[in-house]
Amino acid sequence: MIGLISATAAGAAARDRLAAAWPGRARVYEGPVREAVHRAFAECEQLVCFLATGAVVRLLAPLLSDKSADPGVVCVDEAGRHAVALLGGHAGGANALAEAVGEVLGAAPVVTTATDATGLPGLDMLGLPVEGDVAGVSRAMLDGAPVELRADAVWPLPALPPNVAPGAQDVKDAHAPGAASGTDGGTANTAVLHVTDRTVGFGAREAVVRPASLAVGVGASSGAPVDEITGLIHDALREAGLSPLSVAELVTVDAKAHEPGIVAAAARLGVPLRTYAAEALARIEVPNPSGAPLAAVGTPSVAEAAALAEGGELLVPKRKSTPPPGSEGRAAMATCAVVRRTPRGRLAVVGLGPGARDLLTPRAREELRRASVLVGLDQYVDQIRDLLRPGTTVLESGLGAEEERARTAVAEARTGRAVALIGSGDTGVYAMASPALAEAGADIDVVGVPGVTAALAAAALLGAPLGHDHVSISLSDLHTPWEVIERRVRAAAESDLVVTFYNPRSRGRDWQLPQALSILAEHRDPATPVGVVRNASRPDGSSRVTSLAALDPATVDMMTVVTVGNTATREIAGRMVTPRGYRWQSASAPRGGAR
Repeated sequence: MIGLISATAAGAAARDRLAAAWPGRARVYEGPVREAVHRAFAECEQLVCFLATGAVVRLLAPLLSDKSADPGVVCVDEAGRHAVALLGGHAGGANALAEAVGEVLGAAPVVTTATDATGLPGLDMLGLPVEGDVAGVSRAMLDGAPVELRADAVWPLPALPPNVAPGAQDVKDAHAPGAASGTDGGTANTAVLHVTDRTVGFGAREAVVRPASLAVGVGASSGAPVDEITGLIHDALREAGLSPLSVAELVTVDAKAHEPGIVAAAARLGVPLRTYAAEALARIEVPNPSGAPLAAVGTPSVAEAAALAEGGELLVPKRKSTPPPGSEGRAAMATCAVVRRTPRGRLAVVGLGPGARDLLTPRAREELRRASVLVGLDQYVDQIRDLLRPGTTVLESGLGAEEERARTAVAEARTGRAVALIGSGDTGVYAMASPALAEAGADIDVVGVPGVTAALAAAALLGAPLGHDHVSISLSDLHTPWEVIERRVRAAAESDLVVTFYNPRSRGRDWQLPQALSILAEHRDPATPVGVVRNASRPDGSSRVTSLAALDPATVDMMTVVTVGNTATREIAGRMVTPRGYRWQSASAPRGGAR
């Protein structure tokens, strides 16, 4: 819950706007400000205070206990100009809250956390558990000091700055007389960042990021106590030298999906519980099959088979639990096995929209900053280069290398990295998603990020030309024979669909657009409105509405989108409008200069 506190009428007005925008998420605290702040601090995960920052600092000071437990606090000034992340920027989510407040109120978010201000990923914001001297390692990253990266494998993490690298060390100090070794082999002057599921010793200027790499398979008799199950899991992990913070999920057979002890064990570990059908588990080869589970649930293995269901390395073969004190003499009621799964790379196929920065979606921005590798056409890379984190590997190429870019992006993801493959508009529309997904297999995770297409950006400038059924057709015959394109244009003409032409004309292809327009003219009036938009949404963009008869194909190029209306499309007040066909519209004739 987000607590909202104000002291003045202006603050209350802004407060009430937030409350209306976040129903069920926010609660208004009335009454004297001091009491309101104290109650909200005790009851809420986050606070938004419409008060001066100095006043909030004084009110909160006696309440603070620990940065990992205190609420995130944002202050908004009386004029609603700034939303200041005052307390708990990372752990309390105040940085993200300041952004969210800014979106609702039009306030500028003010974030002073060093990693955010410099574009570096905060170690505590990677979405993974982190231990050790997080502040010390973060400071080294910020200062540009060498940070030695010790990772068991390549994980799909955001880009780390160039000073974080395997084997990095302060060269001038590494060979100095008396240079001391660190806790785990690093020099005394080098910070160390571990990325591992193993238990490692760490000291000052060392931090450990825990990847979600371990699957714990669990089998249990009916009524198995949760303490017996969790005790077994913790013992197995400890003896294998593995961290419980790297457990990604508990897995078992479908028949045990609602076994109370297993469900409670997953909750205690803070991980999801996944189940598999007995038939699927029975097909998995395991080192320790048994007749007991076969008779009970239909598979010779539960713990090992479930842990191995998604592949990986069996680190802890099946082991049985030890009955708790007072239960000596009875049989073990639980089994577990631990598997380290192979890291899966991540490919985000990101649509950048038509070019205007304000039409780049927030999700696209997030994916660009989540990536450690960016692949794209050079001119598209230039559009968003300033949004990338320091240390991002950029692989750019020119026009005509689409298949090469797709293969490169998939290959990089297969190494375990987080990759963003970019394209203009929406990458699923005449863009990079198709060739990339044709290359990608089930061995990597793929995320699609939609973007505003050129057709939609053009339509918004023209009016409402896509108000009824419509189709997009590319007139480029580089990948599709003209006979096929012509057949599609004719079908659209005969079906009375609004048609948006992509790739309408280039210096080497100057006859396809006139041919397509002549086909449409066989079924539509010469006065049919036609919209012509070049570089939609960009500073040098232009748009105009003409007619099927008046359009000069020579004024069109590859940066242009041409939208041809259907038989119902009209030009009204200089705008292109295709009626949806509502009864109330047909009851009155168009007004405002329709033609």
